[in-house]
Order: sequence, then C-alpha cells, then structure tokens
Amino acid sequence: MRESFLELDQGKIWHSVYGEEGLGTPILVIHGGPGFLSMPQVVSDLAENRPVYFYDQLGCGRSDRAPNTSYYTVDRYVEELAEVRRRLGLTSVYLMGFSWGTALACSYALRKGLTGIAGLILCGPYLSTARWDRDQRANIAGMPEATRKAIEQGEQSGDFGDGYQSAMMDYYTRHVCRLSPWPDFLQDAFGKLNPEVYNTMWGVSEFTIFGTLRDLDLVPSLKRLSAPVLLVCGDNDEADPRTVKEYQLAFPNARMAVVPGASHLHHIEQPDIFLLIIENFLEATDMRMK
Repeated sequence: MRESFLELDQGKIWHSVYGEEGLGTPILVIHGGPGFLSMPQVVSDLAENRPVYFYDQLGCGRSDRAPNTSYYTVDRYVEELAEVRRRLGLTSVYLMGFSWGTALACSYALRKGLTGIAGLILCGPYLSTARWDRDQRANIAGMPEATRKAIEQGEQSGDFGDGYQSAMMDYYTRHVCRLSPWPDFLQDAFGKLNPEVYNTMWGVSEFTIFGTLRDLDLVPSLKRLSAPVLLVCGDNDEADPRTVKEYQLAFPNARMAVVPGASHLHHIEQPDIFLLIIENFLEATDMRMK
C-alpha cells in the first residue's frame, strides 16, 4: 500500500493505493457517510489483479477540514472526485461507491459523463432520500416497542440524548452491521466520523434526516447512465432489497446481488460472498471491453 496527499484548492486530500502495479482496470473507491472515511478492509483484496484506490473526502478521515460547512455539498464533492480522478491519472476506471458514495458516484457520472468509466459498483446504494426514509421507517416499525418509542420521542422533542442514542445503536446492530462485537477497525472508523459533515448534509442518524441531502433523488436520471452497473446490498440492509431492485430497473444496464445474512456493511459481514460477487462482475465487464 502506498499513501499520500493530493494538494487541491480546498485542502489536502488523503489517498492510498493497493496493487499499484496491477494491469487490470483500476477501481476508485468512494466512501460513505457523508463524513465517514475510507475502510480498506476486504475491498483492498480486489487488488490482486488491479490497482484499488481509496481517498478521504474533504472533511473526512485524514483529509483536511473545510473552512466552513458551506463546502460540504454534492456540487463540491463532485468537483473533488473529478480532480482526484484526474490527478491520479485514472483515464479508465471502475467507480465503487458505498452508501452515500453511491450517490456521489452517480452524481459525478451524470454531471461529468461516462467517458472512461468502465462500470459503476454501488454497495448499499443510496440514490433517493425519499426511498431511503421510507425504508428506514419500515425498519423502525419492526423494532421492539421501547426502541420505536425512544426514536419517536427524540424526533418529536429534538432531544437526541441517551435514550435516542441507545435506540439508534439497537437499530445499527440490526441494519448497519450485524457482527457482534463490531470489529475494532469499524468502531474506530465510527469514532472518527465527522459530525460537522454528517449533520450538515444528512442529520443525526441514518433515519433522522434534516440535512441538505433531504431532497436528493437521482432515480429519474439513472436512465442516462448506460455503463455496466452492479448493485449490491445485504438482505437486512438499510438499503432495502426491494428498493435496490427499483434502482436496478431504473438503469439501462444493471445487475443486482443480495448478500444473505448481512446488512449495510455486507462486505465486512460476508467478505467471501462479497468478493466473489464483485470479481464476477469485474471479470464479465472486463471481457466485454476487450
């Protein structure tokens, strides 16, 4: 692994690469959040045949913080992704997004075009806030009564203290990561989530949404993205498989896989299945490009 910083106008952006000498079409990984950071675990195993690049978005992980929260917008993150790709010399590339990173990948492709994009890999996809909220409300309805009430009271009162936080973690252990206990690297990553970015763009939890992304809906535009697309989710994902099916049908050329016994972070819950799904897609897509 090699890591470095890119000096962009808005600040230093951290990036790393695994398998830099690989001959296959590179993958550029776009992390979730917003406000989270790159987690190379499992995904870096794809570097056996091709370079796999990671970067931390502005305000996230090891990258610089912005002067103020007005920098944390879809527009700026699209421009940042374009510049990161250009500076890394990724003329031909797979874009692999996780959660919020799938919206960023698709927003980038819609605004900048598909030139050089070999395919889109969308994991735990978030492409519509309305659909995301619908799925979280359905998930909450299936939670124990005490959990439901704590969430309802927090959202009604605006008090997101201990009761709400406890209910939130109950939800997360069902729909974000079902491993028990959470791996140390995952706990560390959540501890480093930047609330300034998350609260500005999203809200206070995965299901209480009041940030600037509240009206995002890319679904009507997905028909413009003709590149090969793979959508992956867990069977207990926050991104409900039925909604992911809606996304698949909105793309002209998409396939879908559901990982059993897994949730939003299905790649670390079921790594062998996840890697097999991704490698099969990459192999099939690479063959069509030859």
